[in-house]
Amino acid sequence: MSEQPSGSPETPPAAAAAPESPLLVRYSRRAMACEFAVLLDPVRYPHGAAAALAALNEVDRLEELLTVFRPESQISRINVLGYQQPVAVEPEVMEVLLLSKRLWEQTQGAFDITTGALSKAWGFFRRQGRMPQAAQLQAALDRTGSHHLHLDPDSGTVRLAVPGVELNLGSIGKGYALDRAAVKLVEAGVQDFLFHGGRSSVLARGSQDPRDPQQGFWIGIAHPLQPDRRLARVRLRDAALGTSGCGTQFFHHQGRRWAHVIDPRSGEPVQGVFSVTVRAPTAALADGLATAFFVLGPEQARAFCRRRSELALFMLVQGRGQSYRIVRENWPEEDLRLQEPFDRWVVREAE
Repeated sequence: MSEQPSGSPETPPAAAAAPESPLLVRYSRRAMACEFAVLLDPVRYPHGAAAALAALNEVDRLEELLTVFRPESQISRINVLGYQQPVAVEPEVMEVLLLSKRLWEQTQGAFDITTGALSKAWGFFRRQGRMPQAAQLQAALDRTGSHHLHLDPDSGTVRLAVPGVELNLGSIGKGYALDRAAVKLVEAGVQDFLFHGGRSSVLARGSQDPRDPQQGFWIGIAHPLQPDRRLARVRLRDAALGTSGCGTQFFHHQGRRWAHVIDPRSGEPVQGVFSVTVRAPTAALADGLATAFFVLGPEQARAFCRRRSELALFMLVQGRGQSYRIVRENWPEEDLRLQEPFDRWVVREAE
């Protein structure tokens, strides 16, 4: 895995800079089934390559702990042994599990990392969507729910209350890795950077142009069904974005479109929501809430954000007939720019 410098910040999701802004160099590596990349100014930070390497190494280290696709990871060990005995885990694993359970409580179960059995029942675990039998779906539901996840921070152990519970951190792991790896950049003295994991998780610190500390970075929100197009651009400054969308993992059955975001309370894929983007203080929180809001739907998501001013919401949901509508909350006008035209999409702002 090598670091690849590039003179353009236009990588998905891209920072769209004014031409006079300093040129960013990009250092990237494949991890967690996507590309992680650090973008920074090499003139201002001549040691940036070493700092970016340390950050990307941290992502690799965390992937070894958190992935479900490696049998030796600590999450895989919990899934295999957690019902039989308490499983000792590293502090980072305990930290992300505690955060996940808090989000489960705060969202009334809409965010849940115990959905591994449901994902397999619907075929999304291996990206081979299918309709499950009723008995198969009920069996998966019986093994779903973070009330089955028992955490003991004092002893550093994890236990599962029923057999067959399967943890999967796909909805929060990339964001958590960004948060932890970004510490390496800050410790190295890099104060202005953009750090992203694939299209769905972005973390920004400082500003692309040190002459304008309030500029931050401009990030594109991709069209969920046309990922080479943008719905909007948003300004990100000392914050993170998380996006959950249904544009790539779905299948059709009896005239209906079934996407991979599953409501853990019903066991059914969510209908009527196409993408959710959340701005939050940390990437883990942004990722987790993007998934939770996808499940909760626009009204409950907006109500959640109204109670927490540090959060902002941008959703694309089904409207009447063939129309779609944008739902947003807590975005200052100067920090969000819709990218029209929307072609065949009839986009209406939610009231």
